[in-house]
Amino acid sequence: MREALRLVVPEPEAPDGGALDIDALTADLKSAPADHIVRWARDTFGRGLVMSSSFGAESAVMLHLVSRLAPGIPVVFLDTGYLFPETYTFAEELAQRFELDLRVYTPRMTAARQEALHGRLWEGSDEDIQRYNQMNKVEPMDRALVELGAKAWIAGLRASQTDFRKGLRVLEPQDGVVKVHPILGWTKEDVRRYMTTHDLPYHPLYHYGYRSIGDWHSTTPTPLEQDERDGRQQG
Repeated sequence: MREALRLVVPEPEAPDGGALDIDALTADLKSAPADHIVRWARDTFGRGLVMSSSFGAESAVMLHLVSRLAPGIPVVFLDTGYLFPETYTFAEELAQRFELDLRVYTPRMTAARQEALHGRLWEGSDEDIQRYNQMNKVEPMDRALVELGAKAWIAGLRASQTDFRKGLRVLEPQDGVVKVHPILGWTKEDVRRYMTTHDLPYHPLYHYGYRSIGDWHSTTPTPLEQDERDGRQQG
């Protein structure tokens, strides 16, 4: 059997070229407040810091938190070509409200061309779905990180959302970049309290039962007694 090729990934570095001790830093930051983690990332990585946002149900939390403590940070928004119309308008609304440096990245192949050449990949096999995600999400995000010269990437993942995310740490090295998860330990109540305190809006579809929002073709409403991620067919 042919041996699989192994990608050699560099160790994460600080902007000054020094190696980061991720394990030690994770231990120090594990119980730190979210604002402390954002400030640490800002002071450590400077212009090498970016964040991503899906402009989903509760995305206003992270956008408010980071824009307040690290104003001017590039915000990567992946436009798969299959987002809800409400997502596009919500993104524009928050970009203006928080004065975001919004960087929109799209797949190299348009949605129309993808469907013409490959059909509706999201309706196909596991391999088709993997190809869909690679073309529409993974490649554009990788391209954004390279073009923006990212050393670290802030994301609003929470451990309570999925089994996979339960295993994440506040800092995670990924392909030479450090992923920073300031609200990893937050509960649903923590999110609700923050949004109420700062008068932040939910995604327009949230009030129609869409509590986890992605592409229109793989997102459905979920009742309150059901896990919010059950509304995402491709996870």
